[in-house]
Amino acid sequence: MSSLRALCSGLPLRPLPENRGRWAGVPHAPVRTPGLSPAEEQLALRNALRYFPPDTQELLAPEFAQELRLYGHIYMYRFCPDIEMKAYPVEQYPCRTRVAAAIMHMVMNTLDPAVAQFPQELVTYGGNGQVFSNWAQFWLTMSYLSQMTEEQTLVMYSGHPLGLFPSSPGAPRLVITNGMVIPNYSSKTEYEKLFAMGVTMYGQMTAGSYCYIGPQGIVHGTVLTVLNAGRRYLGAQDLAGKVFVTSGLGGMSGAQAKAAVILGCVGVIAEVDGAALMKRHKQGWLMEVTDSLDRCIERLREARKRKEALSLGYHGNVVDLWERLVHELDTTGELLVDLGSDQTSCHNPFNGGYYPVQLGFAEAQSLMASDPAAFKALVQESLRRHVSAINRLAQENFFFWDYGNAFLLEAQRAGADVGKTGANRTEFRYPSYVQHIMGDIFSQGFGPFRWVCTSGDPQDLVVTDQLATSVLEEAIAGGVSPAVEQQYMDSIRWIREASQHRLVVGSQARILYSDQKGRVAIAMAFNQAIACGKIKAPVVLSRDHHDVSGTDSPFRETSNICDGSAFCADMAVQNFVGDAFRGATWVALHNGGGVGWGEVINGGFGLVLDGTQEAGQKARMMLSWDVSNGVARRCWSGNPKAYEIICRTMQEDGGLVVTLPHAVADERVLQRALRL
Repeated sequence: MSSLRALCSGLPLRPLPENRGRWAGVPHAPVRTPGLSPAEEQLALRNALRYFPPDTQELLAPEFAQELRLYGHIYMYRFCPDIEMKAYPVEQYPCRTRVAAAIMHMVMNTLDPAVAQFPQELVTYGGNGQVFSNWAQFWLTMSYLSQMTEEQTLVMYSGHPLGLFPSSPGAPRLVITNGMVIPNYSSKTEYEKLFAMGVTMYGQMTAGSYCYIGPQGIVHGTVLTVLNAGRRYLGAQDLAGKVFVTSGLGGMSGAQAKAAVILGCVGVIAEVDGAALMKRHKQGWLMEVTDSLDRCIERLREARKRKEALSLGYHGNVVDLWERLVHELDTTGELLVDLGSDQTSCHNPFNGGYYPVQLGFAEAQSLMASDPAAFKALVQESLRRHVSAINRLAQENFFFWDYGNAFLLEAQRAGADVGKTGANRTEFRYPSYVQHIMGDIFSQGFGPFRWVCTSGDPQDLVVTDQLATSVLEEAIAGGVSPAVEQQYMDSIRWIREASQHRLVVGSQARILYSDQKGRVAIAMAFNQAIACGKIKAPVVLSRDHHDVSGTDSPFRETSNICDGSAFCADMAVQNFVGDAFRGATWVALHNGGGVGWGEVINGGFGLVLDGTQEAGQKARMMLSWDVSNGVARRCWSGNPKAYEIICRTMQEDGGLVVTLPHAVADERVLQRALRL
């Protein structure tokens, strides 16, 4: 088995490693059908071979060509490392800087088989969220990171490490771009070809920026979403006895089962892939499983009646489950579900993100590769049935929302009845969860702040949990608005219960929703604890790109932007650039995310705290911008909560100077002017 030192020594070429092909017993990405012409196939092969010296190309060329024809992409399986892929303690990496070692820790975590959805295809989550395009890129990146000094920056072009370039200690050590395709060519069809040719990559959000922390990454957001949905739609603070039905148990969607139990409700999650379902069950994220629809309904009824906290995985298609719930309603008059959503990878509906109800899992995978047009037709028919069942239930006291996975967008494209009279382009019959549930939370600056203890020691994570809790408690004691206090209390409850729910999968990481003031204060507390040895190794700060700023996504993160700028991406780009020169250790800019290629631009960061005064200064400056950029944008869109936050921040921080809108235009003034 390879060592970390061998992993950092560059591509293994003499001798070449044995080609073991696809591993058995590991989930694999669906076969892609990019439809390359002969000339494009030749170009894809040429692009793959450029990583290798001429004396190896005669052996590798036919091998790579076969991968392209069998799987629709050249993954270079021969070069998949035989090391145990995981986030090793930062001291074990052979690097010239601890910052580079911290990045390597994060990279390897995204490819840990316990974390990644399709580890051998370098897919972390979402069906197509790539860390790299092929294994040669992984080896070269690790080699560059091991050589890097504090006066160099590694540049990444859609998975391809362009090289180490002269830089300065204050600049980012790593700059990542993924999928930066010219807008007129940023179609999904074009993407499939460009990815197959090895020239661009869909990094999702945190996969391609090396910041993914396993399914925990969205558990807190899922908890807050379902909690606030209960408050808004059901008028309930306590969700005991309430039923939440959804689908998907993959990388991101695996969070739903855990969130249901934390909230004390009954969560029923459908999943067509038995391997994904059993993975969550074995990890303790899913309490029970069944492949019987009768048993599923029976168990749901029992738990609902007893007000039992339950996460139940149904091994089957969610459309069958929704239609069965309709049948129960129509035949017994009993509405068995209160809240519902969907967390399939519907941004990628025709290549494994959504499976049609008419076919079994294996049969669907086969048709997807052999007849993509027929598969697409079945998916769209399934989406129409899916929506029809939800529409029937919604006639009763049942509430559904779009979870930002492009479900309603793809359903609309399939001809499903999701329209809303008088709606704009980002609105449907059912709201995006940002519009009605999480939008105001974002506008107050709250979002998914994250940290990773690079020592790999669970005790360091315990210390950070205690510090974060103390910081928020002190903030409340110092006086905050009732709305902010509610969010802080929700976060304190979360962090206190986190250790009880076995949330860590992969790196010793935590997520906590906080605002700008809280994030900065928590970072300062961590940095001081590292300086005095209370925390044994550097801590990496990051966030989900799904936050108050960093992501322009008209059907999700910015779906509540009402000034007409929902389709503009200035915020994401400014976030990427602004974080870079305010102290981020690395920055990333992506085309694509949870709602699909060409539908979103998002920017993210990683910041290493090492206990130094410089790290503290960078964190204070960068984290403040990272949040206030988004709050200011929402302020200009007419959100009163964002306006209030900006005004208060200006009073507290003399260095902040912004232009504020004078007032919301009077409707009567507009009407009179337009009549002229």
